[in-house]
Amino acid sequence: MSNPIFSLKDAALRLNGNAGPVDILHSISLEVSAGESIGLVGPSGSGKSSLLMVMGGLEQATGGTVLAMGENLTNMNEDQLARFRRDRMGIVFQSFHLIPTMTALENVATPLELAGHTDAFDRAAEALEIVGLASRAGHYPAQMSGGEQQRVALARATAPRPAILLADEPTGNLDSANGEAIMDLLFNLRDQFGSTLVLVTHSDVLSKRCDRVVTLRDGAIA
Repeated sequence: MSNPIFSLKDAALRLNGNAGPVDILHSISLEVSAGESIGLVGPSGSGKSSLLMVMGGLEQATGGTVLAMGENLTNMNEDQLARFRRDRMGIVFQSFHLIPTMTALENVATPLELAGHTDAFDRAAEALEIVGLASRAGHYPAQMSGGEQQRVALARATAPRPAILLADEPTGNLDSANGEAIMDLLFNLRDQFGSTLVLVTHSDVLSKRCDRVVTLRDGAIA
């Protein structure tokens, strides 16, 4: 695979727990090509979300190497990782992580403002329109349903047109109808912007829509 978006070589993650060090990931080697969609599946506690966090630089691998777009995430400090995520990645979580005191428009525009985009609010409005929430731009998270909040989170993640889109159980807190709508949106946005998509899911329906499925078990690729 030439110039992969992600290249992990023997990546490991060890975290300190109350009873001492805990090995979360063991010798993960994985390559993901540009524009590919990857589903990370496996039983609870298998390391799916931890692997996604390592790929997003939200957790730093404690062994091996993690390259994203040719940049070595294992050599970066927290500020460098934050800038890399801001400029290259969009991340969607199971919990929506919206700021409750900000409107939908402000939630989407704020990261764009922080990244220095002078047209942040125009881009945010466009992103909300794409996910079907133009009419809800002035509403606060508490005034929206779970499905609407996840659409705002998707708009926020994709408004910067990221090369990489990471999603951790994006439909986990939603009913089946809203979950299906978010799935459609996620893949439509991936297709529209040409992003590489890596998602963690327990849903067979969602994983089957991916180009490739990677199964984890006990912190290793099965």
